[in-house]
Amino acid sequence: MDVSSMKIRDMRKALDNKEISARELASEYISKIKEYDGDLKCYITLAEEQAYEQADSAQEIINGGNSKPLTGIPLAIKDNICTIGVKTTCASRMLENFIPPYNATVMEKLDSQNIVMLGKTSMDEFAMGGSTQTSAFAKTKNPYNKECVPGGSSGGSAAAVSAGLCAAALGSDTGGSIRQPSSFCGVTGMKPTYGRVSRYGLVAFASSLDQIGPIGRDSRDCAVILNAICGYDPHDGTSEKVPTEDFSAKIGQPVKGMKIALPKEFFADGINDDVRNAVLRAADTYKAMGAEIIECSMPSLKYAVPAYYLLACAEAASNLSRYDGIKYGHRAEKADSYEDLVVKSRTQGFGDEVKRRILLGNYALSSGYYDAYYRKALALRQLIREEYAAIFEKCDVIVTPTAPTAAYTPEMTSDPVQMYQADICTVTVNIAGLPAVSTTCGYDNDGMPIGMSVIGRKFDESTVLQVSDAFERDFTPIAPKL
Repeated sequence: MDVSSMKIRDMRKALDNKEISARELASEYISKIKEYDGDLKCYITLAEEQAYEQADSAQEIINGGNSKPLTGIPLAIKDNICTIGVKTTCASRMLENFIPPYNATVMEKLDSQNIVMLGKTSMDEFAMGGSTQTSAFAKTKNPYNKECVPGGSSGGSAAAVSAGLCAAALGSDTGGSIRQPSSFCGVTGMKPTYGRVSRYGLVAFASSLDQIGPIGRDSRDCAVILNAICGYDPHDGTSEKVPTEDFSAKIGQPVKGMKIALPKEFFADGINDDVRNAVLRAADTYKAMGAEIIECSMPSLKYAVPAYYLLACAEAASNLSRYDGIKYGHRAEKADSYEDLVVKSRTQGFGDEVKRRILLGNYALSSGYYDAYYRKALALRQLIREEYAAIFEKCDVIVTPTAPTAAYTPEMTSDPVQMYQADICTVTVNIAGLPAVSTTCGYDNDGMPIGMSVIGRKFDESTVLQVSDAFERDFTPIAPKL
């Protein structure tokens, strides 16, 4: 049985009908990982022994007729989510040998459904990047073209789903880190509303922006995983006390009569023609389904990238200050003083991009520059929230490109400014704390996937998934050839 292209619902049916055992399913994926991942480099850690143990436990649940939606389903986990007894490195030398003594809340929730964890996927170091090329251990390749990057920072998770090296995966999204790699790798990824999913056990990058979310083969897979991981958590002070719901409840319902906004700034200069045309064709598809397409404006978009990087880097500088070689992280072997130990440990432990963002964050927070930069970024955050709110007074969802281009070659990553500007289509969603899904809407002239984003009101993930699923039902994806 070829399981690599199966959806979670298909696996659930096959497992419950005893067409395949949980161990056999895990074995299929582990064999494929061993065959292809040496080249693709999606995983930092393969948890083979644990995966088989979990598969056997899941099979007992299945045999007893008590399986849950994810029982026995092989998943991959981004390597900045704490997993008890399994290394969590954040793709950094700073945490190269860190084995968490506890599980992140999302892992506790997944374990309660008896998932099979295949391993920990590569990422940009401390989730800082859009290419997965800043990883200290595994610079992941794009399954559609190994000369191209998979996106980032959740590039390992997206590439693993795309290549059929897991059924689905968890990623984290601070400024597009689930949606952009999902776009580049031709899969579906969701960033939930800020506060919908607990961040407890997620190694922090920017605490007011980070959010854990699912990456799957389609919106229905994402809904199943979101059902499992959402909910209030007293361990997370930013977790919201909102009712849990079945995020698949609206899937399959028509979009006729819905109002879909297209902010003109997301389709302006700087957006590749193939990308712009693919997303506009998707809008035409929705129009043919009976939805009303409404053009609108979001003037603050041109300021979004500098505002985002000021906010994110300021928070990163604060969060990463704990990694000093004494309290946490890599410790230099030889040092002449306390100060020398901290300097050498951080110099050796952090990569260039992480250092760059720490320096930028400390600069923005420093005396004399706080008001000029950080305080203005906070004011712009409020303006962006207000502009989104004004659009949602008239429309149900917003559709935009996920990224200005399709996947690019690693050479582009040498220019930090160009890399930061590439986040223009995603960062406002994190700044405003909104839910969004990226799903494939076409391919460029080189056959590389193009993603579109469906953005919704706070805590309206069900409508976002309904709209993205409606397009997926009318679209035939092209799988990568490994």
